[in-house]
Amino acid sequence: MRRILVTGRGGQLATGLEAALPALGFEALLVGQPEFEFDQPESVIAAFNTLKPDAVVNCAAWTAVDAAEDQEAAAFRANALGPALLGRLSRDAGIPIIQISTDYVYDGLKGAPYLESDAPNPLSAYGRTKLAGEWAAQAANPRCIVLRTAWVFAPMGKNFLRTMLALGEDRPELRVVADQWGSPTAAPDLADAIAAILARLGADGWRDDFAGTYHATGGGFTTWHGFAEAIFAEAARHGGARPKLHAITTAEYPTKAKRPADGRLDNGKLLGIFGVGLPSWEAGLARVMAALRQG
Repeated sequence: MRRILVTGRGGQLATGLEAALPALGFEALLVGQPEFEFDQPESVIAAFNTLKPDAVVNCAAWTAVDAAEDQEAAAFRANALGPALLGRLSRDAGIPIIQISTDYVYDGLKGAPYLESDAPNPLSAYGRTKLAGEWAAQAANPRCIVLRTAWVFAPMGKNFLRTMLALGEDRPELRVVADQWGSPTAAPDLADAIAAILARLGADGWRDDFAGTYHATGGGFTTWHGFAEAIFAEAARHGGARPKLHAITTAEYPTKAKRPADGRLDNGKLLGIFGVGLPSWEAGLARVMAALRQG
């Protein structure tokens, strides 16, 4: 196994894989819009047949959570029909696919970190379409690994960390939601974990017990407010702004899409099956902030 097709070129995770895969001896074949477009299945088929990959990592997705509430059909095409097509193509080629999913498949009401065996119950159109994508990819290809992650951030792209830093430069005080729990996940750390999974597949060959759903987030848990506090503490160490943060409730910051209040995920299965774990979210934050400083 050498050639890895990575969809979603230019996105946070695909960009991380662009560095992580070659570090473990893989060739990263990045594809994205406009020449690779799930709304144009023939473009996907053409790219797949031309590149002839040994495995697929599907990072491409509709990620505009609130916009999906009004455009669920479009989100479904990207998040469910796209994975279905990639699942069929990879199955016919006899190769594995890694499908990236989200903690938003859960309702956040468990009160403890979710296990992969817990029943999903998405609260939003985004969550519904991502869950459909999991099922579609798994139904199409028995060699399918689903990785659910959460709160992804990177040195580039649109994410909470970059939004906070930009707002902090302009405003002396910020209001941040403090009653939603999860695990911030640095895209470079997740990319390293995916590369490690692929290395295991390359070394051992496919095993039926590899198939299934796994949780893959930064270690530990916090709230959006706690994450923001850590972001500005790290920024302040290097001369950045440190605005005053006010903890608010979800009700005080209404959004079109409902988010899980407690989307904590248990990562034990990934470690048990593949021997792969992600660093703490704090270590991931330090890594991404260092990359931002190096710019």
